[in-house]
Amino acid sequence: MPLHWKLVIDANDPLALADFWAEAMGYLPEDNSALIEGLLASGVVPPELTVEWHGHHAWRDLAAVRHPDDPCDEVSGAGLGRRLLFQRVPETKTAKNRLHIDLHSEPGRRDEEVARLEGLGATMVHHVREQGGEWCIMRDPEGNEFCVQ
Repeated sequence: MPLHWKLVIDANDPLALADFWAEAMGYLPEDNSALIEGLLASGVVPPELTVEWHGHHAWRDLAAVRHPDDPCDEVSGAGLGRRLLFQRVPETKTAKNRLHIDLHSEPGRRDEEVARLEGLGATMVHHVREQGGEWCIMRDPEGNEFCVQ
């Protein structure tokens, strides 16, 4: 039986990075407010662990985005399909990623997609042209590498 999974990405500002990737990929920021409000009301979590994000309660140190076509758990708001979770860590990125995301643009529109991503805060690192293909290596606002094909 296949396993459910999510890609977890360390971040200094998980909410900002989740916003970037939601815009970059056309994903939806997860709304965990129903769960959080219940936990706050019962005193299980202190208010310092939460912030306001997109007009509702959110975790200060965690944020996730999910594919708009995938279902989500109605109690927690967590996506049940294609999902990226951003978690706050104290250290900054220091080395090359061992895992990265490849974004596939529409045929003939890679340059437009790269420009759109730069407008969201990504930076171009290198345009690769090899016998096997052509793509752009970019960095998100916290320096995580990804490719645009």
